[in-house]
Amino acid sequence: MSTVTIISIALMGILLFLLGANVTRHRAIIGSKGGNQQPTDPADRLLIAIRAHGNAAEYIPTMIVLVLVCSALSDSWWVDALAVAALVVRTVHAAGMLTSKTLATHGPLRDVGALGTYLVGITLGVTAIAVM
Repeated sequence: MSTVTIISIALMGILLFLLGANVTRHRAIIGSKGGNQQPTDPADRLLIAIRAHGNAAEYIPTMIVLVLVCSALSDSWWVDALAVAALVVRTVHAAGMLTSKTLATHGPLRDVGALGTYLVGITLGVTAIAVM
């Protein structure tokens, strides 16, 4: 497995844990003020943090597994490119969510990150099948 792939996987893992820590940070701020820990308002910063982390938790582990499978089957530059692409689209998506004023609307970062996640994820799956 290449250094590029390993670093990309590690950074995706770090991103997931940072997003989780951000939820904890928001809960601590809200808790110290006696606020709602289960918000439903799409503009609530805690809800936005929860969804950014939740969305990352839904996609990053699967992408990491697919990158590992592809890397085990091939040492092609293509696997490195997909690993970097996975990291980029997940980071862009998280940034798009965290900078959004509300979850009720979409912004360009969030949309590019989501579309990129689907494209990279599908490409990883197809690559795993094609190289076996």
